[in-house]
Amino acid sequence: MNTVGKQGETDAYNYLRKKHYSILQRNFRSRAAEIDIIAKKDNTYIFVEVKARIGDRMGKPYEAVNYRKISHIKLGALLYSKLHTITSQKLRIDVISIEYNADMSITKLQHFENVTS
Repeated sequence: MNTVGKQGETDAYNYLRKKHYSILQRNFRSRAAEIDIIAKKDNTYIFVEVKARIGDRMGKPYEAVNYRKISHIKLGALLYSKLHTITSQKLRIDVISIEYNADMSITKLQHFENVTS
């Protein structure tokens, strides 16, 4: 992972903590999927994809989250749920999009909740 991606995950983690999410795991990996952050709030398990970029010449960070990526996150969420015996019906996928200036200061952080509904 590149420096911008690592910083994005750290900033997303801090953002979620400030919003009173419990962080269960960062960088969950299996053979089939990777999930940046797994959190819980109000009995809902949240699987978070973080996208971060400097500037917008390559488009907005959230634009990189496509159907294929969402499918992989869904698979990862199912695997995580089985591994941790999660029986809750309250699961969702969120995307956090972060734009930075060249000095790595945040210009925009957007949290898209429940992107699959």
